[in-house]
Amino acid sequence: MKILSKEQIYEADKITVERQNISSADLMERVGTQIFNWLHKRMQGDQVPIYIFCGIGNNGGDGLVLARHLVTHGYNVITYVVNCSDKRSKDFLVNYDKIKNVTKDWPTLLNCKEEFPEIGRDDIIVDAVFGVGLNRPADDWVKELFKHFKASKAFTLSIDIPSGLYTDILPEDEDNVVWSDFTLSFQTPKLVFFLPETAKYIKQWDVLDIGIDSEYLLATETEADFIGKPEVFSMYKPRERFSHKGDFGHSLIIGGSYGKIGAVTLASRASLTIGSGLVTAYVPKCGYTVLQTALPEAMVLTDVDKNIITDIEYNIEPTVIGFGVGIGTDNLTISAFESLLKQNKLPLVIDADGINILSKKKSLLELLPEQTILTPHPKELERLLGTWKDDFDKLKKVKRFSKKHNVIIVIKGANTTTVFKDKLYINSTGNPGLATAGSGDVLTGIITGLLAQKYSPLNATIFGVYLHGKAADIAVEDFGYESLIASHIIEYLGEAYLDIIKQIEEPPKEDNKDTSDEEEELYV
Repeated sequence: MKILSKEQIYEADKITVERQNISSADLMERVGTQIFNWLHKRMQGDQVPIYIFCGIGNNGGDGLVLARHLVTHGYNVITYVVNCSDKRSKDFLVNYDKIKNVTKDWPTLLNCKEEFPEIGRDDIIVDAVFGVGLNRPADDWVKELFKHFKASKAFTLSIDIPSGLYTDILPEDEDNVVWSDFTLSFQTPKLVFFLPETAKYIKQWDVLDIGIDSEYLLATETEADFIGKPEVFSMYKPRERFSHKGDFGHSLIIGGSYGKIGAVTLASRASLTIGSGLVTAYVPKCGYTVLQTALPEAMVLTDVDKNIITDIEYNIEPTVIGFGVGIGTDNLTISAFESLLKQNKLPLVIDADGINILSKKKSLLELLPEQTILTPHPKELERLLGTWKDDFDKLKKVKRFSKKHNVIIVIKGANTTTVFKDKLYINSTGNPGLATAGSGDVLTGIITGLLAQKYSPLNATIFGVYLHGKAADIAVEDFGYESLIASHIIEYLGEAYLDIIKQIEEPPKEDNKDTSDEEEELYV
């Protein structure tokens, strides 16, 4: 699913109006009706008080359409207009007149000096004050209104985006933003839904199809894509009936040091489980017995040194190399890595101490093959890039680094994001259970194993991140967040694959979007 920028949202609305030969007010009616359908389906006439707070722009106009349909369907609606300016949009005024025709209880004008209405914790707040066009902090009175929303503990539904939240910069004051329990976005989610510093304002979200021009959506290149099942389904490569292990590549996992052979074991096992035809682990001598015992399906080569990697020599012909898990940063290991890079022509996945070595010796970056995949955790990313001011600055620095060195970078965390040059691929799977030792080693093995099977570096990364998170999502149903360990992720990779394969017989639906017939019906 594409994630449109603020500018693209405006352009999409304009083109939709032109190509569908409708007015902007017609599009607003469509938007408000879809919001009503979503809410009506869930409330089914419940008489809990619904407080709708509308701004005087187009977001407020959407709120007025919603209020009108709720009123005509008998809901207990109290509508307010946050009237802090005289710059009312044309379509807001159209819908302000329309709602006055269906009720004697006209919207109450709040001229930014009145007392706030009393709201109970069992009530519902609909936040339609500001939309994506906001370009300055809320006034003091509006800020206090938002704090009043939060203090009430009422369920808060935001329209399009929580009011006060920008699409491209960080709010200076968290009290200037509505803390939304649920946000209904139009056609696509917003990038800020997925960034750690802004996602806290959006507990849950859904996307409503408002009929934006399909040709525009198809042709428009976006900064970010949201990766769900439909996207990875198109990447999946089914196996041919007469294929054999040689068709699926040979992964070489290089890593480990005394006390950290488990990292290589996890990565090697993940590589095999994801489908690599062969896997060889290259470890210090202390890891030989461990690997041969814990993972009989893998082959093992050892360094001359007992405890660390000092000299990488092998007489096999791997398809891809995964480097760095548990390897340490001894000077001899750094020298061995440099020698490997100087002679290597194979696709490369680098994780953990492999990234720390690159941070220590930046000249090695020039030796990386094109589209090498780097999978740092946050602290490793900071060592590689330096510090950043906020999440937006981090993304700029990652994109700049990716372009400069022609590498793919995985920003691990909630909604793990793959970055290649100027493009972001935001993952839809995963959960807090992944915050456990070894889960990164498993991801390294997964991506390496997909590369071995001739997935392109970018597809191997996007698909690998998705399967990694999906396996954890399935596993957590049995183990819970706290008890999930890295080995469980590997054990459930088969079920993650099967979940994708089912789509061959069952057409995929977009994640995070309810496409039931009932919701698509226009109740008005």
